[in-house]
Amino acid sequence: MENVKPVTLEMIYKDLEFVKRELMDIKGHMVDIDSIMTEDDYKALQEYNIEKSEGKLTSHEELKEELGV
Repeated sequence: MENVKPVTLEMIYKDLEFVKRELMDIKGHMVDIDSIMTEDDYKALQEYNIEKSEGKLTSHEELKEELGV
């Protein structure tokens, strides 16, 4: 049988502290997936800008008035 060292509470605590520090470091380097613009998002934004500049958009207030809401 192998020589197995007993695990102490101090060892567990040190490992846990290490994992917590690593997790905080990882969280600090994460990118919010919602902040990344996909190609489809970019195309939709371009379409919106064109339609806006051509006056093709209806405002929220105009739409409510049109629908009688």
